Amino acid sequence: MRFLVGGYSADSGGIATGIGVLVAGEPGAASAGGPLAMVGDAVAASSPSWVTWSEGTDVAYATLEAEGTVQAFRRIGEARFAPLGDPVEAGEAVCHAAVSPDGTMLVAACWGDGRVVRYPLTADGRIGRPSFAPAATDPYADAVTGGQPRSDLEAAAAEVGIDLAALGLGGREDDGSFGLSGSGGFGGVGEFGGVGEFGGSGGFDGRELRGTASDPFGAAGGARAAAAFGDGGPAAGDPASASAPVEERVSRAHQTVFLPGGLVATSDLGFDLVRFWRLVEGRMRPLHDVALPLGSGPRHMVWHPSGHLYVVTEYSCEVFVLAPDETGRWRMVAGVPLGAGTLAGDSAAELAASRDGAFLYAGVRGSNTIAVVAVRGAGETLAPAALVEAGVDWPRHHRVVRDTLLVAGERSDDVVSMTLDIRSGVPGRARFRAPAPSPTCLTPLA
Repeated sequence: MRFLVGGYSADSGGIATGIGVLVAGEPGAASAGGPLAMVGDAVAASSPSWVTWSEGTDVAYATLEAEGTVQAFRRIGEARFAPLGDPVEAGEAVCHAAVSPDGTMLVAACWGDGRVVRYPLTADGRIGRPSFAPAATDPYADAVTGGQPRSDLEAAAAEVGIDLAALGLGGREDDGSFGLSGSGGFGGVGEFGGVGEFGGSGGFDGRELRGTASDPFGAAGGARAAAAFGDGGPAAGDPASASAPVEERVSRAHQTVFLPGGLVATSDLGFDLVRFWRLVEGRMRPLHDVALPLGSGPRHMVWHPSGHLYVVTEYSCEVFVLAPDETGRWRMVAGVPLGAGTLAGDSAAELAASRDGAFLYAGVRGSNTIAVVAVRGAGETLAPAALVEAGVDWPRHHRVVRDTLLVAGERSDDVVSMTLDIRSGVPGRARFRAPAPSPTCLTPLA
C-alpha cells in the first residue's frame, strides 16, 4: 500500500524535500502490514506539513506551512505528481486542510493566526479564491481579565459583526473580532445570517461555564475530567491553572472535520474551542461554539458512527466527547485523561479510531507513547485502556489501516508499523521501520 508523506523542509527546520512516498507491504495491497520503504518524493514542495487526497480524483492538496499557502497537485504517474496551479494564500502556519465529501470545497486551518479559510474547487481540482471565516473569540477572555461575560445577545451580534453599542442596544462596543475579513464565499453579513439565526443556540453561551472556578481541570488525571463535567459544561476558572500562559492566548485553528448532515467542525487550540458550521449552498455559516476546559487545547477530532465527535487536547492530554442534544446544539458529554503514564510537559497530537470504532489512538509527544482509549456504551463513554511505546521520537501523526498502526516520528525521521490486537486494541512493538525525513502526515494513496 502506498502513502503520501507530508514533512518539514529546511525552512521549518526539517530535512524533507517534498511530499514523500511510503510503501507499506505490497504497493497495490489494501493492507499496510508488510515491510516499510520510502521510495522518493511524489513532488518537490516546501514544508508540505499536511497532505490530503480528494476521493475519486487524481488531485492531492498540501499545506505549505512555512509559506502560509495551500497548493493542489495532479497525479501524473503511479506515485508522481505535478503542481496544479500556483500556491494560494491561506494564513500563518497553515497546518491542516480537508476536502468536502462532494469534492467542491477545501477548508484550511492556520495555527499561526487562527484563520479558517474556505476555497471553492473547480471541476478539475484547482483551488479557487480564498474566503476567510469570522475570527474566533476567546470564550475565557473575560474570565482571565476579570471582566464580565458578554450576554447571549452581545455574543450573537458579535458573531455576525453587528455593533449593538452603535445601535444603542449593547452595553459595550463590539471589538470587531467576529467581523468578516475576507470576500467571496464569506463576504457579507447576510451570508452568515442575522442575529435571529443564532437565537439561543448561537455563539458562545457563558452560562455553560459551570464547575470549579479555582480548578478548571481538577487535580489531575480522572479528577480533571470529573471536575469539568460535574453538572454540565467546562469550568471557567483560575488562569494560573492553564497549561499555556494566559497572556499568550491567541487563536490557533488546527483541524477541520466534515460531519454528516452538512455540518463542519473546526478546532481552535489557542482559544479552547470547537466551532460548528453549516454548509449552505457550498458555503459555511457559523452555528455555535463549544468551549472546552481553559488551557486544554483542542487539537484534532474524530467523528464516530455513533454520532459522537471525539476531541484530543494537546495541552491537557485528554479526550472529550461532544454530542448534539435534542435541539441539535453540540455539547460536551464526557471526557477522560489519556492515561496515568503521561508526563508533565507532554503534548498530544493525532487522534484516530480503530477500524470497528471500538478504540481510539492518541499520539503523545514527549513521553513518546500511543494512548489507547476504549469506546463504550453507545459511544458516549470512554475509558483509558493502555499506554504503549510509540517506537519513534515525537509521534506527530499516525494512521490506522485495518490491523496495522503506522506512526510518523517527526524528530527521529522515521515511520514504524505496529500490529493491533483485534480483541484488546493494543498495539504491539514496532514491527517494521523505514527512514523518513521529518514526517508530519501519512495519507493513503489510492
